[in-house]
Amino acid sequence: MCSRSHVAAIACAAVFASGIPILDAAAQHPTTTPTDSAARDSLRRAVLQPVTIVATPAARAEPVAATHVDAATIRLMASHNPYDLLRQAAGLEVHEQGQGPGFASDASLRGFSSDHSTDLALWIDGVPINEPVNGHAEGYNDFSLLFPGGVRDIDVIHGPTSALFGNFAVAGVVNVRTLERMQGTQLTADGGSFGRGDAMMLTGFDHGATGGGVLGARYQHEDGFRPNAGFDVGQGHARIVHDIAPGWTIDAGTELYGTRWRSAGFLSEDEFANHDYDIVSNSSDGGFKQRGQERVSLRLISNSLLWRTTAYATQGRWALFLTIPPAGGIFEGSGSQTEEEDHRNGYGLTSALTWSAGQGELTVGTEGRWDRSHYENYFTTARARDSVNAIATGRQISGAVFAQSHYDATERLRLDLGARFDEIGTQSAPAGELTTAASHGIFSPKLGALVRLAQGLGVYANASRGFRSSDGIIIDPTLEPIVVWNYETGLKYDGALDGRVLTATATVFRMDVSNEQTFNPLTGQANNGGESRRQGLEIETRVPLTHVVAITADWTFLDARYRHLTAESESGNEPPAVLDGLRVYNTARYVGTAALELAPTRSWWRVQLAGNWVGPYSPFDEPGQVVGAYGLAHVSGFAQWGRLGIKVGVRNLFDRAYPELIAGHVIDPGQPRALFTSVSTSF
Repeated sequence: MCSRSHVAAIACAAVFASGIPILDAAAQHPTTTPTDSAARDSLRRAVLQPVTIVATPAARAEPVAATHVDAATIRLMASHNPYDLLRQAAGLEVHEQGQGPGFASDASLRGFSSDHSTDLALWIDGVPINEPVNGHAEGYNDFSLLFPGGVRDIDVIHGPTSALFGNFAVAGVVNVRTLERMQGTQLTADGGSFGRGDAMMLTGFDHGATGGGVLGARYQHEDGFRPNAGFDVGQGHARIVHDIAPGWTIDAGTELYGTRWRSAGFLSEDEFANHDYDIVSNSSDGGFKQRGQERVSLRLISNSLLWRTTAYATQGRWALFLTIPPAGGIFEGSGSQTEEEDHRNGYGLTSALTWSAGQGELTVGTEGRWDRSHYENYFTTARARDSVNAIATGRQISGAVFAQSHYDATERLRLDLGARFDEIGTQSAPAGELTTAASHGIFSPKLGALVRLAQGLGVYANASRGFRSSDGIIIDPTLEPIVVWNYETGLKYDGALDGRVLTATATVFRMDVSNEQTFNPLTGQANNGGESRRQGLEIETRVPLTHVVAITADWTFLDARYRHLTAESESGNEPPAVLDGLRVYNTARYVGTAALELAPTRSWWRVQLAGNWVGPYSPFDEPGQVVGAYGLAHVSGFAQWGRLGIKVGVRNLFDRAYPELIAGHVIDPGQPRALFTSVSTSF
């Protein structure tokens, strides 16, 4: 165990390679309102504070826009999956695919949402989750890997502002931290509408300086609100930490999940308008997915130095059968069923050293990654293969060096400077064709500044560059990466209202995209080589009205337009569509959340009335079309009596009919009103 003086010497250390800052356990709590404290008290699960070092949220003093979601908020939300949780808690724009838990949905930030959340990087305990060389969508991003009971907190970082994250961090980063240790065991049973049932066990131990751990298992079943839409999910989670010498800690963990699902398919516009939810496109549609990751981290704190290295391995396999109603296309849109399979494995390593001294700090590091995937695509009838569409094996090796620093030039001025260089080499071996290979190097500078204008009030600005690999690189490695220049400026306020903390952030941003791409996640059709611009305003605030009542809100107002892009028709029989000046597909003019929280100080109960709104929306492959806005209301409450906890929630309280996703005149309908209940006990 390292001494308190050693940890205090780097209490302001920025981040290590996983993008997670490190602070002293005694100083790791951000300033919170009494309401937050009461909520944590009511949700206590015998979780002890880590003895040595802990992961901490993004600091308000950093010149970045970030949304923090704590454990109390996660457990209170009336959400039906991780995508819906982030939609309600962090204000993300989400368009769910509706095909099953293993078929990744579209989580969007700042208008980037074209293909299965690939513009948003997801990291869990320092391990990247996005899947490279994926034939369905490059950077396929499956949030279903999250084990809900083991999550400590989540940061959503807006924009490519951090040098610690490379490929796929175009719109931003979802950085997840899990519990490091706990004492006792918690059992939770959930139930709800549409045959929902969920059982979870979470147990752990704490041996003080010698280490601790958390182990969890979960099983979920749901019948779905449409026929032929049921699924099953099984998950496992483990994390163990151990101090092997003074200042040295080894930290190991794993995330596992498997799922099987059936799919009701998509509806036509007329069927959706008539609420014909009982229609099933093809009763043989469905699929399965298996995903695992393992990691081992070694970290050292010594005086003003912090060093951490993480090695990880990933494995995955999925297969799906999908039918889309006839839409004039030549692939899934032809009306025939398609089978897709993906087998993959990979390995990676990140290492970084942080040095802290006086007014600043410096982090330097490196990372490397190797991935192999085998992708198959067939035309099928009732799951029987008719013909081959595509078979390819892809390999990718990537490496990066990065540096990030901050310097407090004066009491009022903080400067952040960073950069990274990524080299990505991809090899493609399509069945029956010659193997091709290509590599790309990308330099990503980061510059930020925060000026403290007055007590609690600061203005900040950022200029940064981000990138992600293009869809289709598994077939054509020569495709250039999509590159984004991000410019933003904003105000941050941290004040007090009768002793209660009030926070607010307002950010104006502009993001210029080169080598823009449109990608329809349903049909697999991609168009490359254009330009676009996304600009808008983000507002986030928490206002404690009294010691009992608080209001939170998170809104994005967006203008996202193609500056230049020509989209070829799927069939090839129609003239190309010129998208210049039109709104970017799959984006809304505004998205937002607002919530009214009631939580008396140290009370046994907590209630939240919340809503999320989606503004006028631009569907996939419908140039110039914009559909109307909608809003959903949700209510939830939590009560704790000793070791017994009960949660009740209603999602979509007023039973609003709404589209989750529209693409080429077919629709995935949103979930009707649903009741959720949960009972937990600890011992």
